[in-house]
Amino acid sequence: MNKHFSDTRKIDPTKGTYLDDGNKNDNNRIEIGPTLLAYSEWEEIGLKLPNLNRMREFRWKRLTSHIVDRDLGGLLMFDPLNIRYSTDSTNMQLWNSHNPFRAVLICADGYMVLWDYKNSPFLSKFNPLVKEQRSGADLFYFDRGDKIDVAADEFSKQVKDLIVKHGGSNMRLAIDKPMLHGLRALEAIGFSVIPGEECTEKARSVKGEDEILAMRAACHACEQSVLEMEHFARKYIPTGNVSEDDVWAVLHAANIKRGGEWIETRLLASGPRTNPWFQECGPRIIQNNEIVSFDTDLIGAYGMCCDISRSWWIGNKPPPSDMVYAMQHGVEHIKTNMEMLKPGVSINELVANCHSLDQNFQDQKYGCAMHGVGLCDEWPLVAYPDQHVKGAYDYILEPGMALCVEALVSPKNGDFSIKLEDQVIITETGYENLTKYPFDDRLMGK
Repeated sequence: MNKHFSDTRKIDPTKGTYLDDGNKNDNNRIEIGPTLLAYSEWEEIGLKLPNLNRMREFRWKRLTSHIVDRDLGGLLMFDPLNIRYSTDSTNMQLWNSHNPFRAVLICADGYMVLWDYKNSPFLSKFNPLVKEQRSGADLFYFDRGDKIDVAADEFSKQVKDLIVKHGGSNMRLAIDKPMLHGLRALEAIGFSVIPGEECTEKARSVKGEDEILAMRAACHACEQSVLEMEHFARKYIPTGNVSEDDVWAVLHAANIKRGGEWIETRLLASGPRTNPWFQECGPRIIQNNEIVSFDTDLIGAYGMCCDISRSWWIGNKPPPSDMVYAMQHGVEHIKTNMEMLKPGVSINELVANCHSLDQNFQDQKYGCAMHGVGLCDEWPLVAYPDQHVKGAYDYILEPGMALCVEALVSPKNGDFSIKLEDQVIITETGYENLTKYPFDDRLMGK
């Protein structure tokens, strides 16, 4: 029976064989990605989408160059986010984070092998940069019992064979997060193991053109999701029947509806539970005329992290004057710090010259002034002066770096916290703020 082009059910019937980002326009494809809702919202505002094949090649070349520059035979990665970065494939990401069954080896000549779940080697077949799919990197007790060492020995032999063939027999091997039996087996077979996180974090820190396009798209989808959450919060919180979990669930659902993937934390709190910060959302019923503060920590479309924070006043009465001042102070904090961002500025300069919060906000300020962002929170970290470790971050900003600029304005022994955060890209001349979501007018005193 002949199969016609029109027989293929498409994600977007108005497009051809491929979508604008290079994804197959096939409703039954294996590869995950944005949904029609996200695509339509991006098209409505004329957003340019990434070329995913070009993005994957950029990442592969960047990792390979970092391997060669460090005189390594290869780079072995177990971290699910590093595997996503190198292969752009996913497989049960959260389960894999505590039951590590996946691994990727990139050899010095660029040859890339993925060890995956034994029943799912097909999940990365869409990416021709992955030259082989194998299984057997599951070196955790639940899966191997008292014979982990046997599995680790077999795995280490495979790695050595690949390095001999594709890494010039260079036994210097960088590894990010190995399980103990795997590390010992690799060392016993002759590898000199180098900590791999320095290599992967530096590689990931500078984004290519298509990664920036993907991040812009993901940030827009995230903000559309936040908007749904805000509409829900403002409509239903005043009824007195809405919990923090109810509000947070809207963000989760809206993210998934756009092809987002997960949210790393549950950082939404209301009223007095906002202080001290880092109380995660729960069953508390939010009252009318209270503050709601949140941090998205959202892994969105294309696997990109969209890490923004906002505080809202919900109710018919005006917010207290001290809360308005704290909000204005927080906005001043992130805007002042953002103005320092440009290529060539050192992290030490950012630390030394950052905006200082009032004394009554110092004890409970955030853990950093800024941090890198990509597929998750990433290197580097820009500490406040009293938390800076000399020599830990002696680096300069480069075009293509992405940073989140933070503010936590939280009075000690107070009954509220203002949480604000914007996500920016370092450009050739300065920075681009990817975060368009407005600050709450009433908290700003308007």
